[in-house]
Parts: sequence; structure tokens; C-alpha cells
Amino acid sequence: MPTLEQRINDCLVPVFHVLESGSDPVLRPSEHADFQVNGVMGLAKRLGVKPREVAERIVNEVDFAGLIETVEIAGPGFLNLTVSERAFVEQLEMIASDEHLGVPNATAPEVVVVDYSAPNVAKEMHVGHLRSTVIGDSLCRMLEFTGNRVIRRNHIGDWGTPFGMLIEHLIDQGEDAAVANLSMGDLDGFYREARTKFDADDVFRDRSRQRVVLLQGGDAETLRLWGILVQESIQYFGAVYQELGITLSEADVVGESSYNDMLDDVVADLDAKGLLVDSDGALCVFPEGFVNRDGEPLPVIVRKSDEGYGYAATDLAAIRDRVSNLSADRLLYVVGSPQAQHFAMCFAVATMAGWLNDQVVAEHVAFGNVLGPDRKMFKTREGGTVKLKVLLDEGSERARAALAERASNDGDRDHIAHQLAMGAIKYADLSTDRQRDYVFDWDRMLAFEGDTGPYLQYAHARICSIFRRGDDLPVGGPIILGEPAERALALQLTGFADAVASALDVLSPAKLCTYLFELAQSFTSFYESCPVLKAPDRTIMASRLTLCRLTASTLQVGLDLLGIEAPEQM
Repeated sequence: MPTLEQRINDCLVPVFHVLESGSDPVLRPSEHADFQVNGVMGLAKRLGVKPREVAERIVNEVDFAGLIETVEIAGPGFLNLTVSERAFVEQLEMIASDEHLGVPNATAPEVVVVDYSAPNVAKEMHVGHLRSTVIGDSLCRMLEFTGNRVIRRNHIGDWGTPFGMLIEHLIDQGEDAAVANLSMGDLDGFYREARTKFDADDVFRDRSRQRVVLLQGGDAETLRLWGILVQESIQYFGAVYQELGITLSEADVVGESSYNDMLDDVVADLDAKGLLVDSDGALCVFPEGFVNRDGEPLPVIVRKSDEGYGYAATDLAAIRDRVSNLSADRLLYVVGSPQAQHFAMCFAVATMAGWLNDQVVAEHVAFGNVLGPDRKMFKTREGGTVKLKVLLDEGSERARAALAERASNDGDRDHIAHQLAMGAIKYADLSTDRQRDYVFDWDRMLAFEGDTGPYLQYAHARICSIFRRGDDLPVGGPIILGEPAERALALQLTGFADAVASALDVLSPAKLCTYLFELAQSFTSFYESCPVLKAPDRTIMASRLTLCRLTASTLQVGLDLLGIEAPEQM
């Protein structure tokens, strides 16, 4: 279904193309009208003609097919467009009849592998995992909503030298005791105890190193013990994902160890293409354009001089696997900004190898940090890392307190508090442009006013309450946009599909957040100036109820794409 903006743009394009082939009207929503055509001045400059002359010709020749009520030439050549009521009504009726609210499926659906979250085995998830987890999950939801096939990948850290000490510590504790500790979620405590013994005890350190050799050699008993650590950690991660409302499952876990058997093939592929260079015994690839401060080429170390493999080799194996075996068209890596060069170099090597090309692309979806009130990295008062589970639990407690202060508390307060807390945490993260840092501030995040998750959730609940308060409410009938606030709400409702498309264009849920906040604001203005249950007559009441239903549906679907629940009562 074409959006209203697309339909208007389709009317303008033929006239622009007559004047200059391929020119863009640059149609945008505007504060001065419903839409504004911004491409006239650029076109006039290229043609060597006065902008107002070009604007007048466009106005005289374009056929808006009843979509536009008035056109005004403003300033040096802007075109201000006012949409007709008929066009609004037609568009709203089409949106209301579509379960996707006018959001079209992708014209060329893709297989998209999204790599996100990626905690480490035997270490608790902390606030540093929050952004990857919630941004990645929202992108997955939007990509699926628009008809793409999404393959989630949780690339957990489940391999490497630390597992020697972890397995030996498990043996020392005894399997039952270790499993009991891990199942209680004390992953960090288990890891710290192992690390302390490794640093202080020479015998334990030697045992740990021998255990690494056994692990890498495929010793059956060592692999069994390693599997206990991995499985207990995965179950803990799953509990955190369930509480936060994340769609990752155990089936999506494909950790570093999964690529071990592919590493030799990576070397063989790169060698066959003549890309490997022996550098002091290490096998490296030197992609063009990457140098150190002294201007010397930077290597991607595929195999180390001791014949071991590092992160780069594993990431190259993952790319090769996702392209060759998963038939991916697109790879998204939702990983923090500090890893930008690592991924750029891996993608460059994968392109040199032919795994990535014009048909298969990889993108680093980078993001900034979560900061504390002091605008430094978010830490506990003691200076430690903030555990994600502790943060989520604190959010629910604070949300319960916030609800207790409100006069109206309908429904299950504990459940609603959980919905509010998770919504507040996610929205604060997602509403920030992903490449920027943001300050974690409970008071701001849990506020029922302003650009917050609870404000949007309350707007949805407020609409739902309208339908609970009225008896024998009229259903159907024509949509009437007689008041400015009705018209403004209609304009916002027609923009949902464009907001989803915009968010996916730049892989930033913040675009959708901005739209939903503006929609909620428009509804608030409508609700305050246009009585619904006390409308002048049942025809107008029915029209306003239709606008309410469509607003509630748009908020609910939009919040769901962000991974946020929309309570019906608050």
C-alpha cells in the first residue's frame, strides 16, 4: 500500500522529470503546511531559471488527483501543500483495513542475519550488553514486520584460554555445587573465584593450561564439563532475555566454538586466492587502506604464529558460513562503536575473498555508550559493572513506586510495573540516536510526561479506557475531520509506514520513537479539544472513536516493533 506521501510524490515526479530527467521533488512533512516541496530551488539553479518561474510551472502542470486541496508558492520557490480531507479519509480507511497499518512488505525481501547481544559464558550480562540487545531485537522485529526473513545470531563467547581455569574450578567445586551456583545466576562470582585461584596458585594455573590443551584437542570429558558451563550460562541469559522481552532463544545461540571446524577452511580459501602473507610465522591479510599511526599497513591476523586462531578468524568464518550456508543477502552486526575498525577490516578481507560483494553486504550497526549521571561510563557506586539483571529488577521496583503515587491503579500492579520498567529502559535507549551516548536517569526514564516509554504506554492505556467507559458506542460511519486537532491527528496516523521505512533506512529505531512520541502528542491535543464520548452527535462520536482505535492500534504495533508492551490499563 503506497503511503500518502508516496502518492503525492508520484504526482510530482512526472512534472519534475519533464523539466530535468531524474530530478527529485524532495517532498517532506512541514510545519508550514502538511507537506512541502523543497526540490524547486535546486532544479531552478541547474536549469538556470528563476525558482518562482519553475514553481509556477509545476503548479500549473501537476495533477494531484484530488489529493491536495491547496498549493501555495512560498519564499523563493517552496511549494506548501495542504492535503484534502477526502485524501486523508481514503488513506485512513486503507490503513485501518490493513493488519500492518499500511506498512508495505519489502519490494525485494532479503535474508538478513542479525548478530546481537553476545554475552560471555560464565560472566553475567551487564549494562554494556543492553544497547546491542535492545537495538538488535528492535531491528529484527522491524525487518520481519516488513517481510524479510531474519536469522538471529547470538555469538556468545564460549571458547578460549579462560575455559581451562573455569573447568578446573568446576572440578574443584564439584559438579552439583557448581551447577547450583551457576543456576542461581552467580556467574561473576564463579568467574572471580576461578580467576583468583589462577593468579595465586601455581598448581591450579598449570592444571588450567593443561585443560585448555585437552579442550582444544577435543577430549570428551573436558568437552562434557565445558558443556555444563555453556548450558548453565545460556539458561541464565535466557532468563534475562525473557524478563526484558527479547526474542532471542537458545536456538539462536551460535557461539565462537561453533566455527572451530571451519577455521582451516577459511585459511585454505584465503590461501587459494593468494591473500595470505606470512608475518613472523603468523598468517595475515593486509587489506588496503588500513594503516597504523606510522603509516604501516595493519594486518588481519588469521592464524597466529603458534597456529592458534583469534577473534578475526572466527568472525571471518562466521561471515563465510552466513553467506555460504545461510544464503544471507545482508549481515548486520549490532556491536559497539569501539569495534568499528575490527569489523571494517574483517569486511574488507571478506570482500577480497569474494564472500561479500554487490549482492551480499555486511554492515556494522555501531552504537554509543550508556553513561551514569556523571556522564562517565555507567558504574555501581563501588565502581563495578552494573549487572543487567540487577538493573531490570531495580526498574520494576521503581515502577511499582511510581504507580503507587498515581491516583488510578487499575489491573495487576506488579505486571504493569514490569511493563513500565522494561518499556522505560528500552525506550530511553532506543529513542537516542544509536551512535550517540546517553545518560541513564531513572527519574527521567520513568516519567509519565515527556519523551518517555511510560508516556507512550499511558497514551495507549488512556485510549483503551475510553472504550471501557462508554456503553452502546457507535461503530463505523464516515471519518469527519472538521476540527484542526482531528486533521493534525489524521496527518500523524498516515505517517506510520514512512516512520518504519525511515528507521530501517538508517538502522536506527530512534526514528520510530520520534514518530510515536509525536503521534501521542497529537492524540493528547485531539483528546483535549475534541470530546469523544460527549461529542455533539453520534456521527461525530463514531468518527472520533475510529480515530481513537486507529491511534491505539498504531501505538500498540509501533511499541511492539520496539519490543515494548502496551498496557491496556495503568
